[in-house]
Amino acid sequence: MLKTKNGLEAGIIGQGSWHFGEKTTYAKTEIASLRAGIDSGMNLIDTAEMYGNGGAERIIGEAIREVPREDLYLVSKIYPHNANKRSYLASCEDSLQRLKTDYLDLYLLHWRGITPLSEVTECMEDLKNRGMILNWGVSNFDTRDMEELYALEYGKNCLVNQLLYHLGSRGIEYDLLPWLQERNILTMAYCPLAQAG
Repeated sequence: MLKTKNGLEAGIIGQGSWHFGEKTTYAKTEIASLRAGIDSGMNLIDTAEMYGNGGAERIIGEAIREVPREDLYLVSKIYPHNANKRSYLASCEDSLQRLKTDYLDLYLLHWRGITPLSEVTECMEDLKNRGMILNWGVSNFDTRDMEELYALEYGKNCLVNQLLYHLGSRGIEYDLLPWLQERNILTMAYCPLAQAG
């Protein structure tokens, strides 16, 4: 179970922010929807530097302004082309600034890129050592990716694999989900109710 910094359990159902921050005309509605979710007990909020080109993180930063930070579980994702020794620090700092927070509870590699996974894991571990993130994980990794990651020095520190998973998309049940469960790596589903076309 994911837990906030003060030990509260993170909600099993969280709030996503894909498409937030893309149009300023929707900003008030997006902020209000996040606040309504928080008021209803949804303390996990998921975002990414990609969403709205940072706009979603800004919306969330505004929505959580008056909420005790320790009561929230904030997840963001780094672009693969930023998950390297040249760019990772500035990328994480930018996300923190937009979210108006000092740390992320969970930081995910959005999908696999060309940077060697050994370098990605070293970057993630450095962010942990700096106190900028509490945990890290990956997103959109298949079984082969996870096997390669898990074999690395820091690979076993991967907490989560965030994956597309809903009743119409259950492919991970074949081998990936059992592989993750055997190693106590959490599966975080995105689009769990699918999407309207």
